[in-house]
Amino acid sequence: MARFTKSEKDSTFVDIQLDLVKLEGNLSIPKNSIGIVLFAHGSGSGRMSPRNRFVARELNQNGIATLLFDLLTREEEEIDMQTTHLRFDIPLLSQRLVETTDWFLKSFKNVNLNVGYFGASTGAAAALVAAAERPGIVKAVVSRGGRPDLAGSSLGSVKCPTLLLVGGYDDVVIDLNKQALAKLKSEKKLIIIPEATHLFEEPGKLEQVAQYASNWFLQYLGEPS
Repeated sequence: MARFTKSEKDSTFVDIQLDLVKLEGNLSIPKNSIGIVLFAHGSGSGRMSPRNRFVARELNQNGIATLLFDLLTREEEEIDMQTTHLRFDIPLLSQRLVETTDWFLKSFKNVNLNVGYFGASTGAAAALVAAAERPGIVKAVVSRGGRPDLAGSSLGSVKCPTLLLVGGYDDVVIDLNKQALAKLKSEKKLIIIPEATHLFEEPGKLEQVAQYASNWFLQYLGEPS
């Protein structure tokens, strides 16, 4: 069973009980939502990432539910702060995303929403691997400054429309996204946002990310399944 605790005014804290671990998340389901987007955060980040929370609020305003959650437990995060190896463990991160997706669908079976993923940095690779493992469930993926190349052989198995967003100043990541784009066989698009660095910290750039993501999910999540 899911445990809910009121947190921010626009979201609810949830305990996500998986087979082996319990994760923490923030869930927001606006009235008449057309779908839900699960966020896979990037290297050394978590559900409180201000950039992902900004994008989530934009999605909520467009009638899309969101679940931001920590891919690692608090104990694992402490270990990763010292070793930095868990943030690059794509099999582990993608499995957590798959299990969290299954948890949501089981816990909220009456909500009946199509599922999308939003991945940042290494979380983008986890999102694509998870999408390949749940082709009948995941309807769209958006990557922000991501490392989709780390999804490896799973790229060719992704069935859903995939949008890759990269900053124009992020030269190395642009090249890695172009390589991943070539391996994707689903509907796909790469958008390079001019004069933006890796974290889209320049004025107005994160707003562009949020708008592109909203449009992509509005187009492909569609009506409730």
